[in-house]
Amino acid sequence: MTFDLVQSTAALTGDAAGAKAPARPGSVAETGLELLYLADLLSKQLFEHGVLDLHRLSRGSALSGAIIEEVCHFLRDEGRVEVRGVGEHGALRFGLTDRGRAGALEAFSRDGYAGMAPVPLEDYVRQVNAQAMSAVGIGRREVHAAFADTVIAPERLDQLGPALHSGRAMFIHGEAGTGKSFIAKRLSRLLPGSVLVPHAILVAGKALRCFDPAVHEPLATSDDSPMARLYLEDGHDPRYIRCRRPCVITGGELTLDMLDVQYDPATRVHHAPVQLRANNGMLVIDDLGRQRMEPMELFNRWIVPLEEGHDYLTLSNGQHFQVPFDVALVLSTNLDPLALADPAFLRRIGYKIRFTPLARAEYLGIWQQECEKQALGFDAALAGVLVDDWHRRAGVPLLPCHPRDLIGLAQDYLRYRECEREQLTHEALSWAWHNYFGELGNPEGEAS
Repeated sequence: MTFDLVQSTAALTGDAAGAKAPARPGSVAETGLELLYLADLLSKQLFEHGVLDLHRLSRGSALSGAIIEEVCHFLRDEGRVEVRGVGEHGALRFGLTDRGRAGALEAFSRDGYAGMAPVPLEDYVRQVNAQAMSAVGIGRREVHAAFADTVIAPERLDQLGPALHSGRAMFIHGEAGTGKSFIAKRLSRLLPGSVLVPHAILVAGKALRCFDPAVHEPLATSDDSPMARLYLEDGHDPRYIRCRRPCVITGGELTLDMLDVQYDPATRVHHAPVQLRANNGMLVIDDLGRQRMEPMELFNRWIVPLEEGHDYLTLSNGQHFQVPFDVALVLSTNLDPLALADPAFLRRIGYKIRFTPLARAEYLGIWQQECEKQALGFDAALAGVLVDDWHRRAGVPLLPCHPRDLIGLAQDYLRYRECEREQLTHEALSWAWHNYFGELGNPEGEAS
């Protein structure tokens, strides 16, 4: 996915950007974390990076200077750190003592996380609820505007729009090539506003890494933003990153264990499952029925979250905890939904939307779009022969995938023949048709 990341600083720090950001904590008590936990976190950072000054500790933990000073004062009293001179801008530099290194190793044995300070689970729950999908509306005008550059029937958009507006799960189904995956992924255009995603969540003394750069797209910040001026006591809590609403897309690679907390025994770090990373956004499961598990296993896993709006997860030590499930779930499949799921699950899917082959005008519209994309002239007569003669005689339905694929093959042929063309030829398109459809390619010799 690609997005325009330009955003003003004013929008990043206020309601205009989406959910209101929690205020920056000014003391250890206001973080919701124990002093001992923060002491261990800074000790682990010092163990990994060596001597650090207050500025770098502040940036590395997403905590204000006042909190860092409070924690470092405690560590000095405990004999775990010592001052190692003065760094940039007169900031004190700290390093671990022998006792501090032993304490850091012990802390690592309990939890390997040494990144930005986490937020307590209860704060995360409150924040997810505050920026829930159901709290924002998506109107018909926005839906049609978002797909203005896409050839899709208006009535299809008027099925997809209410489904996403409601935040309820939707089942997109139909034969292969009807554009289900393409449209499902483009639905992310409709996710409104922005959300705050924590670097990590603290659950029973363990940090659960939540922010994933492969999923979460931070909105741009200026040099004047709170992240760039961590010593200021105003601004939002930088333990959260303001991001566009997430869209997680997974397909045949999805396994049942990916829906549970992922624990890396080598690093001793817990990672959030896919649905938690998708909170306040969209989760697209493409090619449903192609996973390395039975579909009913997946459906049974989703029944409680879909019904109750929350999920139950487990840490590596067996600690169970509850988190919100605020996800627009999109299931896309080429298979018959009735063959995949039982009625008990299907009734929990609010919307079942069937994708069908295109009408003639829609197909020609996509053909023209693809020609423009490839810098080719649109030959309406040749496209008409393709639809009215070749497709009809071979009994091949008009699918959205055909224009891109056939034009691509025809261009391969022209390049191979070292032909510089501004538009496709009948010969090149005939060659592409035969290679693409095989035995369907020459009914009654008409496509030669």
